[in-house]
Amino acid sequence: MPVPEWLVPAFQRSAIAAGATASASTIDAAADRLIERWTEPDRRFHSIGHLIDLLQRVDELQQEAARPHLVRLAAWYHGAVFDAEERAAAKDSRLGENEAASAEYAREELTALGVDEKPVEQVVALVQGLERHSPSLRDLDAAVLSDADLAVLATEPQRYKVYTDQVRQEYAHVAPLEYLETRHRILKRLMARDSIYLSPLARGWERQARENVTAELSRLERDIAAASAA
Repeated sequence: MPVPEWLVPAFQRSAIAAGATASASTIDAAADRLIERWTEPDRRFHSIGHLIDLLQRVDELQQEAARPHLVRLAAWYHGAVFDAEERAAAKDSRLGENEAASAEYAREELTALGVDEKPVEQVVALVQGLERHSPSLRDLDAAVLSDADLAVLATEPQRYKVYTDQVRQEYAHVAPLEYLETRHRILKRLMARDSIYLSPLARGWERQARENVTAELSRLERDIAAASAA
């Protein structure tokens, strides 16, 4: 996907709103480094397209956020470090985004841009919180970021199918049965929640998301049974 012209200026606005004191060229260079990461060739779903979608979803929910500029920065940084293959080798059931390493990268980069410690640590906490997608109901910013990141679950069925295919491509090195069982476990845990989405504006996505995930779970269960019997 081509990188839209608005992307770097959008990062600059968020960084300045967070208190960045570095020059415009230095901030733009930080955005370029992030874009380079988001366009790495081994990314299929967790790519520049996902970042763009996420930022647009944050825009939809921004009135629910206390500090939307920090939520946007967390969106930029949450997938900065991506290591699906290493996590698969370690039998780590989480997605390929490494939130701990991404949060540390955000801390280093934002500090270098002159952002004060408090907003830097708020961004770091938002990135780390995506590891489990279970923010406190009192943390509006974390709820908005989590909901925006999970918005893909509520897309129309054809788009949802593209998403699941792209995630599988990112884990092409994982054995089929292992992938099916891991994906099934993740989705079952998600469906066990009272609500997938927490912010008021995102709650309208709940029905479509549950329909999509329910349909995928049925497919996974059929595929697991077939693979186990083979």
